[in-house]
Amino acid sequence: MNILILQSSPRANGNTAWMAEVYKNAAEAAGHEVTLVNVSKKKIAGCLACEYCHGKGNGACIQQDDMQELYPLMAEAEVLVLAAPIYYFTMNAQIQAPIQRMYCVNSPAKVKKMALLLSSYSPGVYDGAKAEYRDICNYWKVEDTGIVTATVDEQKTDATKQKIQDLVNMLAARAV
Repeated sequence: MNILILQSSPRANGNTAWMAEVYKNAAEAAGHEVTLVNVSKKKIAGCLACEYCHGKGNGACIQQDDMQELYPLMAEAEVLVLAAPIYYFTMNAQIQAPIQRMYCVNSPAKVKKMALLLSSYSPGVYDGAKAEYRDICNYWKVEDTGIVTATVDEQKTDATKQKIQDLVNMLAARAV
């Protein structure tokens, strides 16, 4: 399967980046083609709500920024993994911009499955991010293959690594 991981932590060696890398390595070891993009290093503006994409743009966004690099990757992905730290009770802004900019194409055509990787130093702060993710899965009519969260005492542990590997293992068990 073609897997796209959008990792949004600005900390290159942070917990979210570690989770995304664990997913990538496990998926590649299982024979999947994986692209990992650190969207925090991209210049992606928020949606302008201009509706150009649904008129003259025929599904293309009027904004010419780094999101143009992601559209072709998202168009080919069969599995989309969002990896985000929690900033003030939801996924950080760096992942929100690419999510919201998908408005122009409505939903990625080939994506059939999604997964969510979240990290935070605080327990009990994941509900908003999980709800948004589940709403995206429902709206796009894609399968939720699972969510892994890691609070401060769970970060970069063997137990969390195993949970992430279990998500990847489920891909093979559930053919697209």
